[in-house]
Amino acid sequence: MRIRIGTRKSKLALWQANFIAEQLKKHFPDIEIELVKIVTKGDKILDVPLAKVGGKGLFVKEIEEAMLRKEIDIAVHSLKDVPTYFPEGLGLVAITEREDPRDAFLSVRYSSIDDMPEGAVLGTSSLRRKAQIMMKRKNLVIEDLRGNVDTRIRKLEEGQYDGIILAYAGLKRLGFQDRVKQIFEPDYMIPAVAQGFLGIEARLDDEKTKEIVSVLNHKESEIRAKAERAFLKTLEGGCQVPLAGYSEIVDGKLRITGFVSDLEGKRFFKDSMEGTPDKPEELGEKLAQKLLDMGAREVLEEIYKGEN
Repeated sequence: MRIRIGTRKSKLALWQANFIAEQLKKHFPDIEIELVKIVTKGDKILDVPLAKVGGKGLFVKEIEEAMLRKEIDIAVHSLKDVPTYFPEGLGLVAITEREDPRDAFLSVRYSSIDDMPEGAVLGTSSLRRKAQIMMKRKNLVIEDLRGNVDTRIRKLEEGQYDGIILAYAGLKRLGFQDRVKQIFEPDYMIPAVAQGFLGIEARLDDEKTKEIVSVLNHKESEIRAKAERAFLKTLEGGCQVPLAGYSEIVDGKLRITGFVSDLEGKRFFKDSMEGTPDKPEELGEKLAQKLLDMGAREVLEEIYKGEN
């Protein structure tokens, strides 16, 4: 059996694809695996914030097209980059165990974000991170930061930024933990929906591949990812909206916390809900509806209207 994995060319994407290849080989030692490198639109546009050029789908569209043409069999994605809607015939077939989903602060000069003085420059292109930071540190200058992990760290070390925020999961996977000065707990900064999960996408009619890849599915992670992605889908959110959703299973209960805010972080709607793990989508949808009723609907309408 041979499986072709479609992947982007970045170090992190290649790490993820190789990690899945290794896991598959552990279960199926005779399997033959080929990595097929694909350049996506998101890899080509490096000087514009994602929110302005189409958001999440930028990193998956070309890979999905290759899958539909049967040039590849599966794709390995950072699940936070994957839209909640799939092209017909494609879908998620496995979600791996979640890596640490928290956000991390990196700086050459400061040991924490609280140490940054007024007017210091913080780099992030994430509206989610901006909104949460602006609520706590209104006196910082927040500037856009694009590029892969290496590029972002290089820009920090060159002095273009006094501090930057990146996903801790990606830093761990690439061995950059020693650069991290501070890790934000979820009650300080709610992680992105599905941050830390790897999602494996395949053709839904490819029964053999689905059967093989299903051994990598982690049940608790699948439940948590479903709750968070249902929350996102109900809000119809993407990179263009400051929002976050984070779930945990504690004492047999599924708990999800989420927020939606305006672009300035001034109108901020946050709440949590608990439910049973057997209905994760229902819980995610309920929390989203609650935030919409609290006032998030008006904020979202304003943001979407401003884009058109």
